Amino acid sequence: MSIQLAESDFQILKCFPVMCQLRPHLEPAKFVEQVRYQMKEGYQLVFLEVEEQAVAVAGFRISNCLALGKFLYIDDLVVDELKRSHSYGKQLFQWLIEYARNHDCKHLSLDSGVQRFAAHRFYLMQGMNITSHHFSMEL
Repeated sequence: MSIQLAESDFQILKCFPVMCQLRPHLEPAKFVEQVRYQMKEGYQLVFLEVEEQAVAVAGFRISNCLALGKFLYIDDLVVDELKRSHSYGKQLFQWLIEYARNHDCKHLSLDSGVQRFAAHRFYLMQGMNITSHHFSMEL
């Protein structure tokens, strides 16, 4: 088992089968291009690999804002649905916490869809708190 940042196109594409379970609208042919575009804006992709297969993936970025100071924001966090209950999500989440600390972040945050009850239980078990409501509007 290893946890590593996806840097090559091969590593990015290796994350697609897991990421599309969370983001089913993604197309494999455009995935690397989209991730590379987001990387120009600070996005990073990390994956937990077991026997040369990605089983958990997270997309994140480090940013700053007046409300929080420097923080790590998790855009995407998903464990392969066939590999859940093996602590892979917990291990990847702990890696993200350490990465944030090592980069002088004061907070770690994410948004989670209101229907994702299992994810909410996971985040609460990891010590996260529900601190706000997220509002959005399609334009």
